[in-house]
Amino acid sequence: MEQERHEQQEGGNQAETADTKPEREPRLVPRIYVASLSDYNDGRLVGEWLDAAVEGNELAAGVQAMLTASPTPGAEEWAIHDFEGFDPLHLEEYENLETVATVAKGIAEHGPAFAHFAALVGMSDAEGLARFEDAYLGHAESAAAYAEELWDDLGYRSRIEAAVPEYLQPYVTFDVAGFARDLELSGDIATSEGDGGVYVFDPRG
Repeated sequence: MEQERHEQQEGGNQAETADTKPEREPRLVPRIYVASLSDYNDGRLVGEWLDAAVEGNELAAGVQAMLTASPTPGAEEWAIHDFEGFDPLHLEEYENLETVATVAKGIAEHGPAFAHFAALVGMSDAEGLARFEDAYLGHAESAAAYAEELWDDLGYRSRIEAAVPEYLQPYVTFDVAGFARDLELSGDIATSEGDGGVYVFDPRG
């Protein structure tokens, strides 16, 4: 059983049924609000909402344009004071703009699943983030629901039905919660709660 489970995962997406295929909608537009610290310290609110799903140098140019428009001569210090479209991620005030742009572009392209993946692997892990398409297994109602679909896809249910006499089948139960727990404990899947269910990933994908 363990060997077959690993064989199923080698191809990347192990149980992409109609209910768990990657969701592309709705499109998110991650944004950050950057503020001039010189003005903020003087009691003025000078800042700008910027579309973060751009190249890092373009995002940096947007920050610089905000500082240039500041009434404070030579304003050069800034911070991220707000953001949206990054859940469940939390951006720090002085987050690296290249990192922010990379994650935002992933979210814009793949939807909230990418943000959940970034929360698991780490925003600054560029190599890890690049594995998203291979690692993403879909969105399910719960880890147990995903495990039950996987159980069916691997053919275990049909094997049991073929091996057990029909009159005994009502007494044969499948510990789906235990199977889901073992999948996570063994590192075969990782989950992140969100949008009324869980996003499921193959950590080795």
